[in-house]
Amino acid sequence: MAVICWKSPMKDENPIKLVQMKRFGDSRGWFTEVYNENTFDLLGITCRFVQDNHSYSQPAFTVRGLHLQAPPAGQDKLVRCTRGSIFDVAVDIRKGSPTYGKWVGRELSAQNGEQLFVPVGFLHGFVTLEPDCEVMYKCSALYSPAHEMGIRWDDPQIGIVWPIRGTPLLSTKDTALPPLAEFESPYDYDGRPLLPLE
Repeated sequence: MAVICWKSPMKDENPIKLVQMKRFGDSRGWFTEVYNENTFDLLGITCRFVQDNHSYSQPAFTVRGLHLQAPPAGQDKLVRCTRGSIFDVAVDIRKGSPTYGKWVGRELSAQNGEQLFVPVGFLHGFVTLEPDCEVMYKCSALYSPAHEMGIRWDDPQIGIVWPIRGTPLLSTKDTALPPLAEFESPYDYDGRPLLPLE
């Protein structure tokens, strides 16, 4: 059975890509392929994934991020929510980019089945929108504590509009991340400006 995207797969210039794979349903439920190398190649996603991560967050409004890894351990990420819903965010931190410090966000949920591709050169983070959320993401490089970097989730210079009610829950490590103004990016602009997600 051929598995296709909801929209015709085509390469575009936006480095952040929203992936909507077709679900085939019947009286039992539905089936989908969440990753297909040939289909993803048509979308311009040609990296090799080497690690799968799976996180569980019990409380609603748990924030994880904003994270990335420095070269040579930079990670492309393909993110999906398998239980509940999250607001997923990518921030451009490529030196020289006309969209440096700009962000895009999208609600990913178990119901909508959408995935967000976040390449190297972008911070990534998310907030859970309900209790008991599970998130899975593929990475193109192995986890390397020596190459971990990040920025504060609520940096006013970036100005992410998080859909949060009350006080979010963060790890101790994430609360200690620096602001963008104190961050020296290890990534350079590759000629593809960040575009709004459709």
